[in-house]
Amino acid sequence: MNLFQTIFTGSNQALDAAKNLVSEAINEKGKDYKVAFPDTAYSIPIIYAATGKKITNLGELESALDVVKSLIVEEENLEKALNSGLATAVAAEIIEVIKYVKEETPYNEPCVGFVSDPIIRSLGVPLVTGDIPGIAVVLGECPDSETAAKVIKDYQSKGLLTFLVGKVIDQAVEANVKMGLDLRVIPVGYDVTSVIHVVSVAIRTALIFGGLEAGQFDKFMQYTAERVPAFVNAFGPLSELVVSAGAGAIALGFPVITDQEVQEVPTLLLTQKDYDKVVKTSLEARKIKIKVTELPIPVSFAAAFEGERIRKNDMFVEFGGSKTNGWELVIQKEPSEVEDHKITVIGPDLDTISEPPARLNLGILIEIAGQNMQKDFEPVLERRLHYFLNYIEGVMHLGQRNLTWIRIAKDAYEKGFRLNHIGEVIYAKMLDEFDQVVDKCQVTIVTEPEKCVELREKYAMPRYNERDERLSSLVDEKVDTFYSCNLCQSFAPSHVCIVTPERLGLCGAVSWLDAKATLELNPTGPCQAVPKEGLIDEEKGVWTKVNETVEQISQGAVNNVTLYSLIEDPMTSCGCFECICGIMPEANGVVIVNREYGSVCPLGMTFGELASMTGGGVQTPGFMGHGRTFIYSKKFIKAEGGLGRIVWMPKELKDFAREKLDAAAKELYDVDNFTDMICDETIATDSEGVLAFLEEKGHPALTMDPIM
Repeated sequence: MNLFQTIFTGSNQALDAAKNLVSEAINEKGKDYKVAFPDTAYSIPIIYAATGKKITNLGELESALDVVKSLIVEEENLEKALNSGLATAVAAEIIEVIKYVKEETPYNEPCVGFVSDPIIRSLGVPLVTGDIPGIAVVLGECPDSETAAKVIKDYQSKGLLTFLVGKVIDQAVEANVKMGLDLRVIPVGYDVTSVIHVVSVAIRTALIFGGLEAGQFDKFMQYTAERVPAFVNAFGPLSELVVSAGAGAIALGFPVITDQEVQEVPTLLLTQKDYDKVVKTSLEARKIKIKVTELPIPVSFAAAFEGERIRKNDMFVEFGGSKTNGWELVIQKEPSEVEDHKITVIGPDLDTISEPPARLNLGILIEIAGQNMQKDFEPVLERRLHYFLNYIEGVMHLGQRNLTWIRIAKDAYEKGFRLNHIGEVIYAKMLDEFDQVVDKCQVTIVTEPEKCVELREKYAMPRYNERDERLSSLVDEKVDTFYSCNLCQSFAPSHVCIVTPERLGLCGAVSWLDAKATLELNPTGPCQAVPKEGLIDEEKGVWTKVNETVEQISQGAVNNVTLYSLIEDPMTSCGCFECICGIMPEANGVVIVNREYGSVCPLGMTFGELASMTGGGVQTPGFMGHGRTFIYSKKFIKAEGGLGRIVWMPKELKDFAREKLDAAAKELYDVDNFTDMICDETIATDSEGVLAFLEEKGHPALTMDPIM
């Protein structure tokens, strides 16, 4: 059988299976039975993207089978074959959603099945920054567990987001490959049809970040081909269903590399039987370039280890937290005061520990010298330590400044990891990422208790206090330059952030100082200076130069932006925002929902449903994506009355913002304990309950002018 007939056969098999499952489900539950994937604003995403219709019940799902039928046209040309592959994708999505009809949680560990919208949004920043340089789908079965582990770990070491489908999952388990969403190696499911959950991630990337309109599927295929750097490795015998699913992947722009003999399609369908070359061939086929920094450490180093959590039973040593002193500091020094690549350990090293798990003090002092280095860049470089240390396999880093918490795993110690290796990582990455401002770097690591406290009091605390005083005086009125950030345009082509001292990027990752440093480091990069010129409206935050910049960078998609208004020309949102704010008219205020909150808010929608109206680089008056720390900014929806309009937030977000939000409300409105006046899900999520609570507390929003 030739390639075309194999694809058509697989598509018809998928269609027949989908038909039978839908028929069985209707017979059991009826046509009105609700159907959708969990925790998504798009119901059944691929069907929604293809047709523009959100499927709500089994009867509507049955009608979607016509979409599958229409795509299967058995003519032996590439276009018809790829369309047939898309038919297999739609049929697979129907098969998979029926699993969620039959069971609330059809997937059990280690498999995840459907990947929720919040997880996709959380991946937005590392995808646009290149921390996740690509997406690998490893499907089928390798010759043995050792080969599977080698391929998977190679992708992991390069930072790729790797999805596993089929028997390769068991091979990875057998080979003790570290897996999970936090490690970016994600076992999806054993059935071939479960690969559709990866396709769904790609399609929702276009919906969430790209702002594409459902129903124009040709634009989705163009988007995934150009902007989603994914590919497929198909190992082991290729059934008709696997081949037709591969055709669907190719239709979306994802090359397929297999270890089987196939009728090759240049750049799209390739054979590579040498497993040592599979990764290289795959990256080349998708034109993914990996920048590797060689580090003299005995464990792996990659962004894929950023989410690794080291549990108590796996821990060799712990530093900081609430048990011991832990701090880290980057300071600028004169060149004569810095000996390049000098790494000093003061106090006991890991090999002095006789009975793990142990607890030690840890101070990390990084002294930087550079012709272009500035004091303002110190905290920018310092915040990168969180990533540098988390990228080390077997090291977990939380917190910052004098509130750090670090754990090192037993496995890392047994592989030879010692404290000087922390210094080697910091040295190499400081020079690698900040070579424009770092000429020399020396690292001092202190575990000796008295010395740790001495250096903290001598260097760290005075510097922290000095920075806090500087930042507290750093307001929009006192600078003459804002910064643009178009980092997310790789996914959201019309989105532009304007970053000010009092309004960080909506992803929460780019402050005004970060943007300033980014421009210094990369003059032609994603952050550019925006002169604060041509004031039009100070209350709303409108400047001629800001509008001109946004219009230019968005290529005319957005012409006017107000920096301090929720209603009039609010800033666009890409999709990876930490929070979303929306008007609650009956409360004369606003509701804020963070990405981590999974339930329905008082606006009657989940975070994902709210975000689906707001992301993709569009302006949505009355809704706005933003970073967590913007909540207590004095510029937060200033045009509508400011942060005194906040009437509801999830409790976790309230607790996060409490101290600074209370302080800002006291200064602005002379209100004490303002956060206690804000409703949350433990009090009420319905309109009547929220209003009753606000009235009981005398919330200031109730006496403000009408918000609309």
